Amino acid sequence: MGARGAQVKQETKSVGVLALGFGLVGIDRYLIAPLFPIIARDLHLGYADIGTIAGALAIAWAFAALVMGNLSDRIGRRRVLVVALTVFGLLIGASGLATGLMGLVAVRVVMGFADGAFTPASISATIEASPPIRHGRNIGIQQMTLTLFGLGFAPLAVAGLLHFLNWRLIFSIFAIPGFILAWLTWKIIPEGRAHGDSAGLETKRNSFEDWWAVLKFSNVRVLMLLMLCCLVCLVTTSTFVPSFLLDSLHMDSSSMSIVVAAIGLGAAAGALALPWISDKTGRKPVMMVSTVGAGAMLILFNNVGPHLVPLFVVLFMVQFFNNAMITLIVGPLCSETVPPTLMATASGLVIAVGELFGGGFATLVAGQAAEHFRNFRWLFAIFGASDSFMDRTFNIGHVLYMPVVALVAAFLLCFLLKETLPASARAERAAAAEAKVV
Repeated sequence: MGARGAQVKQETKSVGVLALGFGLVGIDRYLIAPLFPIIARDLHLGYADIGTIAGALAIAWAFAALVMGNLSDRIGRRRVLVVALTVFGLLIGASGLATGLMGLVAVRVVMGFADGAFTPASISATIEASPPIRHGRNIGIQQMTLTLFGLGFAPLAVAGLLHFLNWRLIFSIFAIPGFILAWLTWKIIPEGRAHGDSAGLETKRNSFEDWWAVLKFSNVRVLMLLMLCCLVCLVTTSTFVPSFLLDSLHMDSSSMSIVVAAIGLGAAAGALALPWISDKTGRKPVMMVSTVGAGAMLILFNNVGPHLVPLFVVLFMVQFFNNAMITLIVGPLCSETVPPTLMATASGLVIAVGELFGGGFATLVAGQAAEHFRNFRWLFAIFGASDSFMDRTFNIGHVLYMPVVALVAAFLLCFLLKETLPASARAERAAAAEAKVV
């Protein structure tokens, strides 16, 4: 096998194990979503509590991404990735041991730290394993598994497993894969830090200097806001759509699980297809088209009604566009903006801001809003308001207009982005096209 063949083999193995690891992270984060209605009944939780649980994990994810992303730029990707996967394997079953809100929040916070530590390190490791011409494609493969496993596979698995297992036991099934992937990561991902310091940064520096260095890039500042907008869409829909389908559209649990699976399947398809296309067209045009597509589909979703196939298709397209943006933001756009030695720092910073405000605080606000919508129903019922009037007025679906506003803001922010598709990738594609003509 020649040098090129060995390089491609290493690239394939690295991207594969990192993709499977991110898939497990997705299962940990989103497995709880289709179980929320059942857990809520068992532990006597409300919509606000659901928002608190999801928001707590997102906030922990944010702080871990910020700190551990920078750490992986210093000590190498492999050690951070292996420790995160090991903690995942040890603790994922603990979610099923919770007996109340605070216990569940505490477990999800710890898991959020492990998941957040894995994310920027895995993204940077994928970029380092990939030539510029395949940045978008390989990041798409790695990123798509988060939602394919977590929001696509998990709801279908839950629908089947609940016939045989209590919800508490379902969490523990995924512990062993965590340990296996930790071992594979140690074997496959090379040790060492990113090489090349095009910005002339000193080898010995502290985290604050690194964060300040990446903030000097205007693209990073724009990407932080874009990530916030996209995560408002992803986390709000994945958290509240199950309750919207059950409580507002009055669908049964099986139909709800099928529709919710569209979130993961659409997100996975978008993460793979559109970043791959951006390797040819550029990152910015794909971002702008995606903001319009996601916003339009989300408005349509709120007005489809209780029809299984249309709901599935429209929700699929919402996350097809939205997750394509997330993949481009944390992957190619971040890594191609900053020097190689700051890739995980930049990605971690962008993820931290998005998770803290978009995945964390926005979810808490959405949960409180949904709870107030429900609480005011009794007052109108006293005065004889009809059920149809109250369903229209106090519909949890109103919460889903929050991400529409976020996507409008994302479209405007895209005008401030600077294109990052490497000149080397464009030149390589041009040469390949010319060779085909000849």
